[in-house]
Amino acid sequence: MGGFAILTNRRRAIIALAHTVVFLLIATWQMLAAPLVRGIRTPATVPTGIWLLCGIYLLVASVLLWLFTISRGWMEKIYFGLCAVSAASGLLRTLAGDPGFPAGRYLRVVMLTSALIVGLMITRMHSELVESRS
Repeated sequence: MGGFAILTNRRRAIIALAHTVVFLLIATWQMLAAPLVRGIRTPATVPTGIWLLCGIYLLVASVLLWLFTISRGWMEKIYFGLCAVSAASGLLRTLAGDPGFPAGRYLRVVMLTSALIVGLMITRMHSELVESRS
């Protein structure tokens, strides 16, 4: 399809959609059940796991931002933009903590839910293209 540079076929769109669902489930669990995040500015020693989580969020947000920049179509750009904002808000929440960034708990879920909707639309577009060729 001419409007896509990365999600060029139904298989790729489904794989991206599966990732979105998994990360949405994780974000929803963190929003509902996980304890409050204190951030790294607290006077206590920051656990190694928090630094590891910051590194993971930084890596994921960077990759998604890169995918956003190389994507072509507006739907693909919206999809990767929503995913990048979600990962960046996870990083900011981990760095600042819930008191410093209270919207972080909810922003990730909203962004990933929106990405899921856009991903479903992209997958449906590819499915309709396959059906029209048959």
